[in-house]
Amino acid sequence: MKSKHKKVRSPLRPIAAILVTASLSAALVVGLFGTPAAVAQPGHPTGQGEAPAQTAPQPAPNPGGGGVVPPPVTQPNEGTAAGMQNATGPGSGVAGDGSAGSGTAGEKAQAAGAAGSAAAPAPAGAPAPAAGAPELPWYEKLVNRPIGDDDGNFWMPKSVNTVTDSSDLMFISVLALSTFFFVGIAAAVIYLTIKYRHRPGHKAEPSASHNDAMEITWTVIPTIITVFLFYYGWRSYINIVTPPQKAVEINVQAWRWAWNFKHSNGVEDADLHVPVNTPVRLVMTSRDVLHAFYVPVLRTKQDIIPRRYTYVWFNATKPGTYRLACAEYCGTNHSQMGRQADGRRAVIVVHEPGDYERYLADKAASGVGLPPDKLGAMLYDKKGCVACHTTDGSPRVGPTFKGSFGSPVTLADGSKITVDENYIRESLLYPQAKSRPGFPPSMPSFEGQLKEKEIEGLIAFIKSLK
Repeated sequence: MKSKHKKVRSPLRPIAAILVTASLSAALVVGLFGTPAAVAQPGHPTGQGEAPAQTAPQPAPNPGGGGVVPPPVTQPNEGTAAGMQNATGPGSGVAGDGSAGSGTAGEKAQAAGAAGSAAAPAPAGAPAPAAGAPELPWYEKLVNRPIGDDDGNFWMPKSVNTVTDSSDLMFISVLALSTFFFVGIAAAVIYLTIKYRHRPGHKAEPSASHNDAMEITWTVIPTIITVFLFYYGWRSYINIVTPPQKAVEINVQAWRWAWNFKHSNGVEDADLHVPVNTPVRLVMTSRDVLHAFYVPVLRTKQDIIPRRYTYVWFNATKPGTYRLACAEYCGTNHSQMGRQADGRRAVIVVHEPGDYERYLADKAASGVGLPPDKLGAMLYDKKGCVACHTTDGSPRVGPTFKGSFGSPVTLADGSKITVDENYIRESLLYPQAKSRPGFPPSMPSFEGQLKEKEIEGLIAFIKSLK
């Protein structure tokens, strides 16, 4: 005699299948795309943030050097000075162990290498040094190295900041939770839709109006997850916004479309130089509109606001050259923010121990004794003039400098004036006093930003552009 009762299936099997599927999906997404890159510590054999030696193309052994592979020659940008060698190459002013040396030491090393053996052949594809090209200072070679933040995972570049481990862990945790619940809820909806769909011979089951266990479950579990995320997120936030008391302080000014980083000894640069394994605090303001300081490898982003100061701090753990960007749309040339004369963008250089102090000393001495036009050419690049004014005759945001000195120009009020020393000085200090038609009044004032010698240098530089 057959039983009239239908066999009741346990709901645990589909629930378990859905949970296992969701867990595997979350683990797969995190494993494939979300594994955080290891933070390289100082003394890493790859040196100052460059690609590992096994991934770099190796030139043929030097036939006169007993099979010793010569240091590679790199040229990250076509616009940079020809013949610029890798920072660890001979004559670069940086010792082979990664520590920077003075220009004199670099020249001695280069002379000794030339006397001891024949010149090592450059790797294929490396540009030949230009005859008579001036030797770049060692710190300029560092900013022209290839960007060292291309490693990482699917979502983010590698991390080189001590305070970013917690924020990266939070990102991975939220990614795993989101994947788990998305796959679990989607699988449950599909399963229940198929199982309880309308079909002949089956009556619709009444909807549950109240279920204590289910309501407690979907209240308690999300609450625990939310408290967990809030606690660790709050703790990470407090750590990120609270700098140590003893930190290197650097003043930052942003304007359309350039950066200016001023160090404790008065050295100013368009690239940010910082020491490794040392807390650095940036005090930032804007001369015109909103900007945002953003360094992906540091996981550091902070808005820069006109007429007030904002702050950010970090502790870089690996020497190298890394990408620096403005993350707030600031006008027509937002994508050109920090553009240099050679076409590259401003970068952040994390120095080996002791090199930051050497950079400050060498940079402070670099402008001493320069002819006025050479000093003006350096200021044209480092003060951000290149972002708005060209030297080839083509207009950009502002008028070109080429051939402008001594030529008559028409002002916005219809009057005419000759570009001379007084006009250039006034345009630097009070740029809107004699504006020209066809160009937006966006140039910031350099009053208090330029010394008298620097103003004279810029005038001499513009004079030289016949």
